[in-house]
Amino acid sequence: GKDEETGTIMMIDEMHTPDSSRYWLAHSYEERISRGMEPENIDKEFLRLWFRDNCDPYHDEVLPEAPKELVEELSRRYVSLYEMITWKEFEFDVEAEGHIGEAIQRSV
Repeated sequence: GKDEETGTIMMIDEMHTPDSSRYWLAHSYEERISRGMEPENIDKEFLRLWFRDNCDPYHDEVLPEAPKELVEELSRRYVSLYEMITWKEFEFDVEAEGHIGEAIQRSV
């Protein structure tokens, strides 16, 4: 929201991420749309659709675990998106999970 006193715009949630936005590939967009097909995408829509087809994520207390191959595909898409946007090769940090957990603990 916008701070009424300072005019500063504050973002509380993520935006322009594969979690909140749809990313379609430009090189095939026109052709696929003209054929009545869904555009090629690099987002999590396919995983959302899997959950929609396998449970009711808005009402079920316990959701099924997504298949490993879908989680791996989501990771591949996020890495591809990172590389397309930054023009840099994604470098996987095997220690990242521990660093993230430590940063969260320091913040609370």
